[in-house]
Amino acid sequence: MVLLLGACPEYGCLVYEYMANGSLEDRIFRRGNTPSLFWQLRLRIATEIATGMLFLDQTKPEPLVHRDLKPANILLDHNYVSKISDVGLARLVPPFVADDVTQYRMTSTARTFCYIDPEYQQTGMLGIKSDVYSLGIMLLQLITAKPAMGLAHQVGRSIEKGTFVEMLDPTVPDWPIKEALCFAKIAV
Repeated sequence: MVLLLGACPEYGCLVYEYMANGSLEDRIFRRGNTPSLFWQLRLRIATEIATGMLFLDQTKPEPLVHRDLKPANILLDHNYVSKISDVGLARLVPPFVADDVTQYRMTSTARTFCYIDPEYQQTGMLGIKSDVYSLGIMLLQLITAKPAMGLAHQVGRSIEKGTFVEMLDPTVPDWPIKEALCFAKIAV
């Protein structure tokens, strides 16, 4: 988690620790003409995000569902260590819900559309599985450097057709195809 230094309620902003490499979204899409992230770094970032989400989802006594997990909300420090930010939309799932069911009905959608799991879109039922869906979309973006809209379907079809290699980010010269394919299948 990114370190929260302060808040300014008058302007509705939060002040976080300085993260020299900006957001994961900026690095995936190479904004500012930054160099491409190499495979091992992408894998490490994915592991750090998944570990952070596991921590939030297993928080006791109440799981914390982020609700807006996306590359723009993952910040990278000067060593490319990733930290989850923007937990302003996060919701604590009440203990009575966490112990008895895996989902909780929310009355309002407050997330970025492409990262919202289909079940939440249809039913308004929120749970830790909602964050898992968002994580999967982010992982696919990490290896493809493509927009989130329809990405799970595109990657799934490319795996079925045997054209998965064409989906990989072309700025990475040394993809370990077997590992990247396994990574993509987990994400899908």
